[in-house]
Amino acid sequence: MAPDPWEGCFWSWGLLLWLSVGSTGDAPPTPQTKCTDFQNANLLQGTNLKAHFLLFTPSDPLCGQLVEESSDIRNLGFNATLGTKLVIHGFRALGTKPSWIDKFISALLQAADANVIAVDWVYGSTGVYFSAVENVVKLGLEISRFLRKLLVLGVSESSIHIIGVSLGAHVGGMVGHFYKGQLGQITGLDPAGPEYTRASLEERLDPGDALFVEAIHTDTDNLGIRIPVGHVDYYVNGGQDQPGCPTSISAGYSYLICDHMRAVHIYISALESSCPLMAFPCTSYKVFLAGHCLDCFNPFLLSCPRIGLVEQGGVKIEPLPKEVKVYLLTTSTAPYCVHHSLVEFYLLKLRNQDTCITVTFLSSSVTSSVTITIPRQQRHGKGIIAHPSPQCQINQVKLKFQPSNRVWKKDRTIVIGMFCTAPLPVHDKNLP
Repeated sequence: MAPDPWEGCFWSWGLLLWLSVGSTGDAPPTPQTKCTDFQNANLLQGTNLKAHFLLFTPSDPLCGQLVEESSDIRNLGFNATLGTKLVIHGFRALGTKPSWIDKFISALLQAADANVIAVDWVYGSTGVYFSAVENVVKLGLEISRFLRKLLVLGVSESSIHIIGVSLGAHVGGMVGHFYKGQLGQITGLDPAGPEYTRASLEERLDPGDALFVEAIHTDTDNLGIRIPVGHVDYYVNGGQDQPGCPTSISAGYSYLICDHMRAVHIYISALESSCPLMAFPCTSYKVFLAGHCLDCFNPFLLSCPRIGLVEQGGVKIEPLPKEVKVYLLTTSTAPYCVHHSLVEFYLLKLRNQDTCITVTFLSSSVTSSVTITIPRQQRHGKGIIAHPSPQCQINQVKLKFQPSNRVWKKDRTIVIGMFCTAPLPVHDKNLP
């Protein structure tokens, strides 16, 4: 790489002092980095692709530099020895810049010493959703051609990490397909569902598109895809109805988009916070909440997957299993992470009706609760409780028997038994 001709110049009070020997006249013009923002389109313009590639570097994380066809990307600060992360947004109904993109790029550059390239395809993603879907293959081809230029500079395929949001996740899958699955990693943030649930593997994101593919699902009942599409698929709070999101259509646009965009905000939080967002493989969300999936032995050999910039999501086995559904709970606000605990209650005497006991953890001013149901003529019930603080910081545990609905007289039932709790993951196979 050629030395920077401006290296060694001294800035003081906004003026560049130019030192030269035997020269006279005016000083040369001051070099200025030209920053480029995302494009804006409207419903009438959202047909042509007009893809832009904006480079962000650790030395200037707030300045996106447009990589043009004729430009040498190295002169813009691209470092071929670092990893490269491509961020691809999804459908833009109103043709505006994604509101989350600046914070996302900043968090990426804070968490990793890498080149970050934002793919701006606002024009091609605006207007009618189905027109944006038709542009996915075109954009995939354009990104593939762009990556080919990086490979010529010495960038390895395995050092490339694509992060795609919604429709952008399937764009990433298309690029990975063109590179025969040899790219390092693809992260899909709530990959789009409409038009893709029944699509072929060649048309959508799938585990064969990179050496490691992960997806974070937060809106499987609306805008996100229901089926697993990666090696590891995180179904956050079951994959739908995220805590803190509006539950009524009266909330307007937020009602439509909140669950879908939660995947983006959870990923940003994972980049900014050290609190682990750990998940557990299970056959279903209901089975997970019932306390039947306590560790990651099968199929991950105890290496529980985590959201964030962790190599292969923290999974340390080869070959990687495919389409493994993993579940986790979160809070309603950043940093979203919780500590999962198993809670159990053993009745001293059998009862002829279901027994419901609410367990509450308290720490500082935060409370978390779960209700355990012990079926009639059984002694044991269990469940999963999620609390923002680890067990060692819990100040108080409350148990409350929930009596059956008897309006005409007070229930004086006394329930006697034993309560147990353990933080997840629990590796004791002797637990019921």
